[in-house]
Amino acid sequence: MRLQFRSKAQVSDKDTADAFATSWNTLPPGSVYTKRQFEDWFSPLTQEDVAGRSVLELGCGNGSLMAHIVDWRPHKLVGVDLGDSVASARRNMAATGFADYKIIQADLTAFESDGFDLVYCIGVLHHLQNPHAGFESVIRNTKPDGRFHCWVYAREGNAAVIGLVEPLRRIASKFPWWFTKYVLAAPLAGLFYLYAKTVRLLRNVPGIKIAPLYQYSIWIAEREYTFFHHVAFDQLVTPATVYISQATIRSWLRTHPRVDPTKTYVSMRNGNSWKFGGTVC
Repeated sequence: MRLQFRSKAQVSDKDTADAFATSWNTLPPGSVYTKRQFEDWFSPLTQEDVAGRSVLELGCGNGSLMAHIVDWRPHKLVGVDLGDSVASARRNMAATGFADYKIIQADLTAFESDGFDLVYCIGVLHHLQNPHAGFESVIRNTKPDGRFHCWVYAREGNAAVIGLVEPLRRIASKFPWWFTKYVLAAPLAGLFYLYAKTVRLLRNVPGIKIAPLYQYSIWIAEREYTFFHHVAFDQLVTPATVYISQATIRSWLRTHPRVDPTKTYVSMRNGNSWKFGGTVC
């Protein structure tokens, strides 16, 4: 077996998209997320914010979120992704029976449209070579008086991940995707699976809340091992991961001329990530 490494100068957003796509395209049909997870990621947005409106997802992967949002009855739904995961997204969307959708293979940072009532980007900005360029695209593709919503890894609350996982990611991302997924991610996912299940089991024990990634562990422990494996691979396969601080997000929102400063929000999710969004002028 010969493993070919890529230097930092050789990697790009396309490399990341291709790595994710190979994994997305080997998953079983349907969404990898539960309805509860979908609603959690989208909060404070609800069905009322989606029904009858045009909606764009930047970085749609295999359509796992799109497959849920169709239940909120958007008028039109478009997904954009750079990788070949668009093949899985089209299959998963076709299975929903929702008619007015389109999947476009394109670079989300350069994507331009006439604008949508709602634009969301979940779990993608922190994997871009330039996360701010992704944020700019979110705003650019949102109509005046439209809404946008994003979710990113936080710098706050991720000390254990930054200290332990990040050094491994810098190495693992240079391997072929299959080696990273099955040789590296699989056993590490098993270890975290046991840790998270233990934390959840002991959640009423005094002092347990100081355990690393406590809130995140409580959340993910509801899921099966295969989801842990999916998340572990997500962490290790990408050549680029940026942990974004609340100060950075607030700066993006405060300084963008099209963002209404009176209609923004930033909230922490599971102790280690940020949801943020608002309204475009």
